[in-house]
Amino acid sequence: MNRVANELLKIKAVFLRPDQPFIWASGIKSPIYTDNRLVISHPQSRNIIENALAKLIKQKYPKVGVICGTATAGIPHAAYVSHLLKLPMIYVRNKAKTHGRAKAIEGEIKPNTPVVVIEDLLSTGNSCLEVVKILRRYKVKVLGVASIFSYGMLSCTNNFQQHQCPVYALSTLDDLLPEAIKKKYITKQQAEQIVQFRDHPNDTGWIK
Repeated sequence: MNRVANELLKIKAVFLRPDQPFIWASGIKSPIYTDNRLVISHPQSRNIIENALAKLIKQKYPKVGVICGTATAGIPHAAYVSHLLKLPMIYVRNKAKTHGRAKAIEGEIKPNTPVVVIEDLLSTGNSCLEVVKILRRYKVKVLGVASIFSYGMLSCTNNFQQHQCPVYALSTLDDLLPEAIKKKYITKQQAEQIVQFRDHPNDTGWIK
């Protein structure tokens, strides 16, 4: 969706820097870095994106009963979307509490409840799928995942297929790069480097 891609570029939630790569937590050198936490600080963009998420969920997951946020970046988006859809919300902790009731899931949820997980960003999908695993462990019916942005990495697609979990993103790298070129944030050659990275993230050959 080009409108969402434009909003992410406008608020500088997506950084494109092929000539000065970022280093991800995994140690991989990347020409792109995404911080969708910035969305909550920009009301106009936030309104567009949250309404788009709500629309996507209604279209793809019409039987949803509860909205779930991933901790911590997915939580505010889940809160906005659950409000728009007039649905209950929960979120899954990174780690279960070691005190009190030692809960992994915050909020009220019953077995077999149909849930959609909201994620802000998908790269490999590993962290989001950990949330899916926890929900399934508690016998929650996970309909699928809705994300604001996805790099569209093959490993992500394979991971979700392996776990038999549907996933949809409002915007992908393939949506964003043409807009970035059009607005002269990057050149066509730099866009090609970014695509090469996306398709071969462990190969530093894209770095010139």
